[in-house]
Amino acid sequence: MIRVTTSSVINAPVETVWKTVRDFNAMPGWHPVIASSKVENGGPSDRIGCVRSMELADNGGTVRERLLTLSDSDHSVTYAILSAPMPVENYVATLRLVPVTDGNRSFAEWTAEFDVTAENEAAMRKLIGQGVFQAGFDSLKQRFGG
Repeated sequence: MIRVTTSSVINAPVETVWKTVRDFNAMPGWHPVIASSKVENGGPSDRIGCVRSMELADNGGTVRERLLTLSDSDHSVTYAILSAPMPVENYVATLRLVPVTDGNRSFAEWTAEFDVTAENEAAMRKLIGQGVFQAGFDSLKQRFGG
């Protein structure tokens, strides 16, 4: 099992950023890689166990993820990939926000642990760390002015 961690500072208070990322079904509104998303079987997007089905913008592939935890007090969300067009297994990721009191900003950290074959490890580290996590942070920084 490998671990990928990406972090960034976003020029907005944690509560403001959290309102954007908290909704498990709202990634198309802030992440450039996600074209559309829907919660399967209806129901609220903050219900633990709900499954979102997302269409990717670049190749039209589908990613299905299950919400494992959502904490408003810790400003964190944890989810697992059920299926994706990536050669990963046992994928669990957490996105969390922490206040940066110097300037009322947010420290954002996105971490994933997953299994991957040795020949795909470097590519998956880059894709997930930069193509997914950093791309999302860059979009949030642009959205909140910085």
